[in-house]
Amino acid sequence: MTKEIQEKELSMLLYFKEFCDKHNLRFYLCGGGLIGAIRHNGFIPWDDDLDLFMPRPDYEKLAELWPKYADTERYTYCRTDRHHIYHDAGASIRDNHTTFINRHSMHEDICHGLALEIMPIDGCAPGKISRTLQLMWAMTFALFNAQRLPDNKGPMYRALAGCIYKVFSSQSLRYHIWRFAEKQMTKYDFNTSKECTELIGSLKGMKLRHPREDFESVVYKDFEGHQIPVMKGYERYLRLIWGDYMQLPPVEQRVAKHDAVFADLHTPYKEYRGIHYAKNEAQP
Repeated sequence: MTKEIQEKELSMLLYFKEFCDKHNLRFYLCGGGLIGAIRHNGFIPWDDDLDLFMPRPDYEKLAELWPKYADTERYTYCRTDRHHIYHDAGASIRDNHTTFINRHSMHEDICHGLALEIMPIDGCAPGKISRTLQLMWAMTFALFNAQRLPDNKGPMYRALAGCIYKVFSSQSLRYHIWRFAEKQMTKYDFNTSKECTELIGSLKGMKLRHPREDFESVVYKDFEGHQIPVMKGYERYLRLIWGDYMQLPPVEQRVAKHDAVFADLHTPYKEYRGIHYAKNEAQP
């Protein structure tokens, strides 16, 4: 199924690129998609998803423009709000004609189509104290926005998160907390900050600071026969995150990372409501 997922993801990526080009929105490949573009000129053979970065101003514009101008019959813009919980701190574009249900969201009545994941790049707080506060707010946002026990921030954070969820059990209160935290962590403008940072994702990624010029413009790399943008400073970014990114990982690590409980790339997810998802409510 991996090859078929990649074909669907590529189709979504090309539509997304066309939309962003039309509306002057910046984006670039990140994660495994970026490594794939540089090392394989396309998907990493065993990868089953695509992740994108967008500067915060473009990320927020996308939320406004997509419902107005995109093919929303086919593709839905998804992001946690007061009424929908996606258990991911970023946004996504999902294919309504497919089904791809992740374990962490199988109880939610949300769009469960195959996703193109999108994460913002934010302006970085300039001083030590303001940066510490920014990271504190970012972790608070992630905790109350994703509303699931984190897998990539260490066992201590995971244990603390479980205790906090028990204390703050009200969905309304959680919403107000993460909305306030989001405003605090994003108050440093991407376009005027000297450095930028990723405030959504792994703890390692959150702690890194990058020269803004690395993300201010793009270069194009071949990806499955198409020219797709990557950040200008992709080499420095990849070295910081993965070290020798051109080296293949051990064979036992060459596996897809998603924890899908059910997938059907030929059937709209709504056909499985009450069968494979939204069967009951769950709290983290």
